[in-house]
Amino acid sequence: MTITHHASDETLAAFASGTLDEARSVVVAAHLGLCGQCRATVGALEQIGGVLIERAAPAALRAEAIETALSRIAAPVRPISPMAGIEADPDCPEVLAPYSVESWRWIGRGLYWRKAHVPSSDDTRVFMLKAAPGARLPHHRHAGTEWTCVLEGAFRHDHGRYGPGDFDEADDAVEHKPFVEAGATCVCLVALQGGLILQGWLGRLLQPFVRL
Repeated sequence: MTITHHASDETLAAFASGTLDEARSVVVAAHLGLCGQCRATVGALEQIGGVLIERAAPAALRAEAIETALSRIAAPVRPISPMAGIEADPDCPEVLAPYSVESWRWIGRGLYWRKAHVPSSDDTRVFMLKAAPGARLPHHRHAGTEWTCVLEGAFRHDHGRYGPGDFDEADDAVEHKPFVEAGATCVCLVALQGGLILQGWLGRLLQPFVRL
């Protein structure tokens, strides 16, 4: 497996420091599971962070810090359980194991979508997207961010080819027309914040029906 597109240094630093939100962290973790280069980078960043913490000047705790910590320890932990009527699927990546994942739903010609219930504070949705060989997504741009890790197969768009393990970080400045390569189904894990804004007259007609 040759990985060409990696998570940005800023993204890896946020992941290593624990400041990245849970929804996006899941997609980054899927990429790290396939990319030794980025795993090594995160490991180095964690070591640097540990050294900086060791060298930091001690700071006084707030008066209520111990009471707050003890209350959190004592708080009941809500177990994560599968949603009623939904069975675990073997083609889910390991990073989704702690979360309930819905069944595949048809959303267009050769396109299927399944939602993963990952908590988010900014309306970022995590889902898997499966596209048949040769399938094309409508020409679109983004109202927010779209982070994608390719799990199987490959797709292409204006910014290159994305195969297994590749990571695609798109924001509201990106506009593209992805299509899946022939020969294999493409399966991706996506964290989408905001929505897709379809382009062209056909896109404007279809926009009311697009719900990811």
